[in-house]
Amino acid sequence: MGRVALGADGPKSRPNILFIMTDDHTTQAMSCYGSRVNQTPHLDRIAKEGMRMDRMFVTNSICTPSRAVILTGKYSHLNGVPVFNRFDGNQQHVAKLLQQAGYYTAMIGKWHLGSDPTGFDYWNILPGQGVYNDPTLYEKDGSTVHKGYATDVIADLTIETIKQRPKDKPFFVMSHHKAPHREWTPNEKHRKMFENKRIPEPANLRDDYAGRTDALREQKQSVFHDMTRRDLKLTPPAGLSAEETRKWLQVKPTEVETVIDGVKKTLTGRALEDWKYQRYMQDYLACVQSVDDNVGRVLEYLDANGLGENTVIIYTSDQGFFLGEHGMYDKRFMYEEALRMPFVVRWPAGIKAGSTSDAIGINCDFAPTFLDLAGAAVPKDMQGVSLLPVWKGRKPANWRRSMYYRYYHDPGDHNTRAHYGVRTTTHKLIYFWKKDQWECYDLRKDPAEMRNIYNDPGARKVVAELKQELQRLRKELKDDDQFAESQPQESSYVQAPPPKKR
Repeated sequence: MGRVALGADGPKSRPNILFIMTDDHTTQAMSCYGSRVNQTPHLDRIAKEGMRMDRMFVTNSICTPSRAVILTGKYSHLNGVPVFNRFDGNQQHVAKLLQQAGYYTAMIGKWHLGSDPTGFDYWNILPGQGVYNDPTLYEKDGSTVHKGYATDVIADLTIETIKQRPKDKPFFVMSHHKAPHREWTPNEKHRKMFENKRIPEPANLRDDYAGRTDALREQKQSVFHDMTRRDLKLTPPAGLSAEETRKWLQVKPTEVETVIDGVKKTLTGRALEDWKYQRYMQDYLACVQSVDDNVGRVLEYLDANGLGENTVIIYTSDQGFFLGEHGMYDKRFMYEEALRMPFVVRWPAGIKAGSTSDAIGINCDFAPTFLDLAGAAVPKDMQGVSLLPVWKGRKPANWRRSMYYRYYHDPGDHNTRAHYGVRTTTHKLIYFWKKDQWECYDLRKDPAEMRNIYNDPGARKVVAELKQELQRLRKELKDDDQFAESQPQESSYVQAPPPKKR
């Protein structure tokens, strides 16, 4: 597919770009995508006044690799970050290229790439995962503890950065939130909004994995079995040392004492499973609600200061997330809930309000799109393509009809098995290569991916076609199994320590 330049019909002045990204937000928790569990009016506003993309996919569903893909426009096997490797900031990436093209570049919030940012005129980031309450952020000259809740702090810093920017340049600002990443700690205002709400369960919360590969049975990201006391916000007994408290919080409880309707109860079995799911969802959704409120604040600032018309505002997440589907939390697997990223974009000067797109997009496309918006050349070694024609309602006839996915971190933190696969507009084929096991799904008849048709006699033709497409994509993208075997399989992520406080 050929690359698309901005062209003569683009706006006369280059647009500002505000890229807002959360960590582990999923389309199931965004009302413009049909959420059954919450309402996100400010995120929905971006879609209502711009475009909602319905088939935006991550190429490796885990935090650090996804961020490296977004910056470089290249898959993990080419950018050097297949798991939690330290990102080599000496390599070419989109911030450097936009800086060279005359943009003011800034990075605020969750960086999570193990090295200090490069290519940004200003950066102020969380060390590693960062914390939700009173977070420390550091910049090139030192670190500061910011009193308050991380989502509020990052929104404040984003607004202040835009306010203080040089006015003679367009800006490219990456505003990255910690929320709603595990351990899903909400602030008090939003916690209270959800504490007594009963959240609808997904139909496959108690999936028995019949007919699927061993990978699902071996994973350790089960809502019912793998959430810790820390995840569930249980209070440690008094008198424990710091180390004893840490160990206590890491236990995965099989019974819990709690108070329900004023009555003290000990929960086990099915009652405990139900409680764990509600506890997880109440906290997760409260974190999302804070994100929504703060995105609203940023939108209000841009519009009030005459920046709304020619600023491209993107909201997305670094990947999707399971909200109990297949009994899981977290991401990593190629199933839809983890594979699909929310992606809404508003640009009054270039996108028709209320539009949607079913074009297959991938996070490799973000960097080429930013460069195209800037009128800058897209390097030939970037593996994504600009989304601008799609945004303008002119999806090219040769637009991709499939996407390639690869996950490496095996066994990793959740014992998730390494796999790669292909997703088309109608089907998905997944290969767990270390186990030599396959899954195939007809997404039209089985959108919840409950029936593996890989061994069905009637599916032989489609399986053969999917395998052929999988091999075509691997060749086109220069993927190589030798790379996977040579990479570290346990986490090698080390966050550079923040400088001493000024």
